[in-house]
This record gives sequence, structure tokens and C-alpha cells, in this order.
Amino acid sequence: MKSWLTWSLLIVFAAALALRLPHLSERPMHTDESVHAYKFLGLWETGKYQYDPKEYHGPSLYYLSLPAAWLSGAKNRDQLTEASLRITPAIHGAALILALLLLAKTIGAGPVLAAGLLTAVSPALVFYSRYFIHEIPLVLFTFLALAAGWRHFQKPAWQWAVLLGVSLGLMQATKETFVFNLAAAAGSLLGCLAWQRFALRQPLDLRPCLQPGHWALVVFSALAVSLVLFSSFFTNARGPLDSLLTYEPWFKRAGGQTQHLHPWHYYLSLLFYTHRAKGMVFSEAGILLLAAVGAVFAFLPKATGPAQPWFRFVALYSVLLTAVYSVIPYKTPWCLVGFLHGFILLAGYGASRLYDILPSRIPRLAGLLAFGALCGHLGWQAWQAGSPTYGTDRRNPYVYAHTTPDLLNLVQRVKNLAAVHPRGKDMVVKVIAQAGDYWPLPWYLRSLNKTGFFYEIPEDCQAEAIIASPKFGSQLESKLAGGYIMTQFYGHRPAVFLCLYVRKDLWEDYLKKRPPEDD
Repeated sequence: MKSWLTWSLLIVFAAALALRLPHLSERPMHTDESVHAYKFLGLWETGKYQYDPKEYHGPSLYYLSLPAAWLSGAKNRDQLTEASLRITPAIHGAALILALLLLAKTIGAGPVLAAGLLTAVSPALVFYSRYFIHEIPLVLFTFLALAAGWRHFQKPAWQWAVLLGVSLGLMQATKETFVFNLAAAAGSLLGCLAWQRFALRQPLDLRPCLQPGHWALVVFSALAVSLVLFSSFFTNARGPLDSLLTYEPWFKRAGGQTQHLHPWHYYLSLLFYTHRAKGMVFSEAGILLLAAVGAVFAFLPKATGPAQPWFRFVALYSVLLTAVYSVIPYKTPWCLVGFLHGFILLAGYGASRLYDILPSRIPRLAGLLAFGALCGHLGWQAWQAGSPTYGTDRRNPYVYAHTTPDLLNLVQRVKNLAAVHPRGKDMVVKVIAQAGDYWPLPWYLRSLNKTGFFYEIPEDCQAEAIIASPKFGSQLESKLAGGYIMTQFYGHRPAVFLCLYVRKDLWEDYLKKRPPEDD
């Protein structure tokens, strides 16, 4: 392996971290993030975790987040910050660059370095690497599985078999949608074999790859990782069974029993071009165009080289995975990172091949400048996407049903009320939100010991502070019988609001002792 390539990828890795790590705690937690963060609290505080097949996805994210939480120095849940959780997917996202070294010997330095640069600056990959959700770890484990499978296909070795099995186990233990990746990979493999046999008229000899001992290692490694994680290190015997039962509720959501329904072209539209209101233009069309070029070179019948079969596989895999996600009615924007990463690999190949066919030094220099300009523009978009301006703004195509910064004002007001209450953190707070739409408040109010959450108005709705959906306003006020002040409406998500009711005596006391930071 060329040492200059290793050092180059390390520099790109550092640049990727520079885009992913700053100000990780500033953006409010998305609902999904807060659910996972709250689940993680149980594991971190008690050392116990039980997989729930109905929600929350797999356990790998929680266990992989433990080292960062330990190293953060946090002593209790109050001290555990958003950054100490989000750093785990951020590192996984940057690790995609170093993982390219697995393929350096077989596909060449050019495609590896170009793909590494595009991975570092892709706005979607950067944005969702800063989310405490499962998507980016799934992308990394999927790539490790594909790379290990390719290396084993080229030259069978037990090391590649073990890496393939471990990666498959981690994929399953990360998110149930890994089955889509497996289906796309299987379809791509069959397509590549058919292309080699019928289009290129080359004989197929798969005997070197069909060593029973190696495939036994793959199965054993995958099962070992899956069983250990889903059984919570052998403390939950039902966990592995639940990892299969999860597909019943999950298929209902995927089939359209959800509010997250979008047309087939939703993902491609986000990537090609987004310009909303007076916001900036977001586009990763340059990646998609280079990916198309890479696909053409991958299937040129007269082109040769050790990299071409791999990129034929990547091209078919990415197209099939895109088709699967596009056909499913259920769509959330972070799901696009799986096939986007495939397109980035293909784009790296396209950029490298275009450079190779340029005839002389000056055109090649112009090509490098153009590629550098593309990376610079993508990196600027990525930085803006995570900025205070666009981090929660719907003009950013990757922001989806996100928590508004105003909710943090509500959280601060409740904490300031607790600060003047005689019982402090034992002040009773009740959150009443329609359809249980109270997340991310369980995360943000985690320091208050007596906070209850309700879907409907409870029989006993008395509390020092009550946070409620406006829908319950008139009914709640009649039950409270005038003993409370409705202080303010707060934004929760776009077009979703919450209001704060405070007991009159507490509100009067609060106004007398009002903390200076609570405006």
C-alpha cells in the first residue's frame, strides 16, 4: 500500500472530523435522537438494556456510544451532553474514509482518494453524521461487509471471512433495514455474474470462493455478534427472537401505515436540487453526475482493469438500493445515506477515470481544479447545513420535522421554575401531548425527578407546571379551575406548539426571584 495514500486519507479524515465535530451540542435534539438518547441513559446508568422489537432499532448504537460517554467525564445524566452522544456517529462517518484503505490495493489510489474526499464533504453524510441515529453506523458496517466480501472473492482468506461475518452481525444489530442492503448486494452480485458470462462471454469459476470453512467462519462470526448484542451480553434470552419479530410492525410502517409518505422521486429530488424560500441552494448533483460517469466506465466492454468488476457491482448495488427505497412509500431523508455512499464510491471512480483519459498536463490540471471546486462547494454546503442558520431550518433539505430552538426556551423556563421551587428538582411537572407527541422533552427534562408524560389529560392533572398541547387547552383549564396561569406558547416543531401552565403561587414567587438569564 502506498504510504502517500495512507497519509492523504488521514488528512482527509481530519478534514472530515473538522466538519462533523464542532458545536455538536448546539442544535436541539430531533425527536428520534432524543428517543435513542433516553434509551441510552438506561444502559449507561444501570448497565442493563433490553431490546424492544417494536421501536428503537438495534442495540449497536447504544453499546458503541458507551466509550464516548465514559470518556466525557459525565458523572450523572445532567452532565451527559448531546455532544457526548453525537460524537459516536460523527466518528463512524469519518471512519468511512479510512475504511477505503481496504480496497486500495485492488481498485487503485485514484478512486480511493477521490471517494474519500467526496465522503468527507458530502452535505448529507456530514449532516447525518451529526445525528444520534443509526444510519451512519449502518453505512459503515455495510461498506466493511461489501469490501470484505470483495477481497474474499478476489483472494479467499479467513481474515476476510471473519470481517465479513462481524460486519453482517453489526449490520443486523444496527437497523432492521439491513435486509435491503443484503437484497441489493445479492441482486448486484447476480447481475455482475450474468454480465460477465453473457455480455463479456467470460467463463465463471466460483470454486475458489466456495470454501466451506471460510463460510462457516462468516456464519459463526455474524451469529456471534448478533446474539451477543441482541441478548444484551447474555442477559436477555428473548432478544435474538425479538430481532426477528421486529419485522411485523416494521413492515406495516414501510407499507404505508405512517405519516411519512412521499413520492418515489423524493430522495433524488433532495440530492439533485433544493432551493426553498430565500434560502441557499443545496445540491449534490455533482456527485450523481460523476457517479453516472463511473457507471459508464464500469460497463464499457472494452475497458479493462482490476477495479472494473468492483465498480460494476457498486453501480448495480447503488441503483437497486435506490430503487428499493424509492418504491417504499415510507420515506425519511436520512435513509438516503446508504445508496448515496454507493454513488460516492462510483463518483470517485468516475473522477479518476476522467483524469486518466485527459491527454496532457494542462487539461489534467484543469480537471483537478474542477474537482477541487466541486469538493469546496460541497464542503461549504455541509458547513452551512450544520450552522445555526440552517441546522434546524426547513430550507435545508436534510432537516425533517425537526425540533425548533424555541423548545429549549420552554425547557429553560421549566428549569428556572424548579430553581425557585422549594423542592427544586422534585417539583412535579406533567406533560400532556396529543398522540404522545412530547419528545424530545423526556431527554431535556431528564434532570427533574417527578416529570410525568401523558397522551390524554389524566384524572389527576395537578402539578406545579403543566406542559400541554393547545388541543387540550379548554378542557384542561376547566379542570384546573383557575388556579393556574397560562404563561406562553412555545414552538415544538413546524406547525406544532406547546403551552406552559404554572400554578399561580409558584408563578408569583418566580416573578419575584426571576433568574436573570430567563428573559
